[in-house]
Amino acid sequence: MASTILRKAWQGKWALVTGASAGIGEAIAVELAEAGVNLVLTARRRERLDLLAERLRTGNGIQTQVIVADLTLPQARQQIFDATEGAALKVDVLVNNAGFGEYGEFLRSSVEMLVNMVEVNCAAVVHLTRLFLPAMVERRRGSVLIVASTAAYQPVAYLATYGATKAFDRMLAEALAEEMKRYGVRVSALCPGPTESEFDQVAGTRTGDKRKRQSAAQVAQRGLEGLVQGKHWVIPYLAGRLQVFSQRFVPRRVVTGAAERMFRPARLKN
Repeated sequence: MASTILRKAWQGKWALVTGASAGIGEAIAVELAEAGVNLVLTARRRERLDLLAERLRTGNGIQTQVIVADLTLPQARQQIFDATEGAALKVDVLVNNAGFGEYGEFLRSSVEMLVNMVEVNCAAVVHLTRLFLPAMVERRRGSVLIVASTAAYQPVAYLATYGATKAFDRMLAEALAEEMKRYGVRVSALCPGPTESEFDQVAGTRTGDKRKRQSAAQVAQRGLEGLVQGKHWVIPYLAGRLQVFSQRFVPRRVVTGAAERMFRPARLKN
């Protein structure tokens, strides 16, 4: 069922969703489509994008456009902009969702993987946001959602680079939210916790208890509605909000030590 608040805010407008081929990105695209929002979908996997675009177009009576892009490449980000705002397609909602992580000891990760993670999770977010914000400011309307993580609230051993990139994303979003509100542009950080997605498969993390995982659809709905409501950040589940709040009263070394024990690989526990 389409969210009324999203339909009132964005029906008939265009949204751009990065990393739209799976997980939270796909769920965000579905939520927007059901609210009557036209979509530009970007990711690396054309087949998935084409299938999703066709399904959302025929099922919701919206317009869709697919742009295959590798966000590790600066030129790909410019190409996305040129194909949309540069071609007079006004993007009112920018969703910086694309990102990935890798689980394990920092020294065992390849340099290429770590640098690419920073490029996608941080550099691409900065680049795309900087490209699209001027037109939003000129129109005195627009919304930017940056998908971070509850990992953004403390250092996470064995997900060190991923956590650091998400802290960057959260700080960027919260700062821009203050800068942009005078221009009528909303910016928000969506900070999900364990979510039903491909993250574990890509990052190589332990699966844990799947019963504790939030659905991607619920994360998407709460994040988008929070953006419309002008929230600077959204943690879409109660346990995450309580965890982040409680950390304020605990010494930082205790928090980071607890995270290290929680994520420590099995081979290091002997």
